[in-house]
Amino acid sequence: MNDPQSRLRGALAAAIPKLEAISDADAAVPRAPGKWSRKEIVGHLIDSASNNHQRFVRAQFTDDLICPPYDQDAWVRAQRYRDAPWNELVSLWKLLNLHLARVMAAIPDAIRNTPRTRHNLDRVAFRALSASEPVTLELFMHDYVVHLEHHLTQILQPADAT
Repeated sequence: MNDPQSRLRGALAAAIPKLEAISDADAAVPRAPGKWSRKEIVGHLIDSASNNHQRFVRAQFTDDLICPPYDQDAWVRAQRYRDAPWNELVSLWKLLNLHLARVMAAIPDAIRNTPRTRHNLDRVAFRALSASEPVTLELFMHDYVVHLEHHLTQILQPADAT
C-alpha cells in the first residue's frame, strides 16, 4: 500500500464499519470543551475531500501546486455539520473519498511525480513542507491521506482521550 489511493481505500475499509456503529447522538457531542464533535470532524473531512478533489484534478493541468486555501473553522460553522444526520455525513464522506481514490489512481505517474518548484503546500498541506523545496502531486496526495488518518484517530478514540 505505498500508493496514496490504496492507502486511502484501506483507511476507508477499516473506518467505515466503526463510524457506522457510532450513534447520531454520540456523534454530535463535542470531543472536549471548545472542540469539534465527531460530526464536525467528518464534516471537515468532507470539506477536505471536496477541496483536494479540485486541487488534484487542477494540478494535472498546471506546472505548479498553488492551491486555494480555505478557513476550515468557518466552513464547518457555515455548514452546521453538528446538526446533520450522522449516517448522511458518513455516507457522503465515504463516497467522496471512493471517488477521490479513483481520481488519484487515474493520474499518470509522470504528472504525479513531476517536481513542482512553485507551490504553497507550506500553507495548505497538513504536514509541514518547506516553501523552498520542490514537491510532487504524489507527496500532496499522501499528505491528504495522513490528514484523513489523523482525524479518523480522533473520531474513533474515546472522548476522554482527546
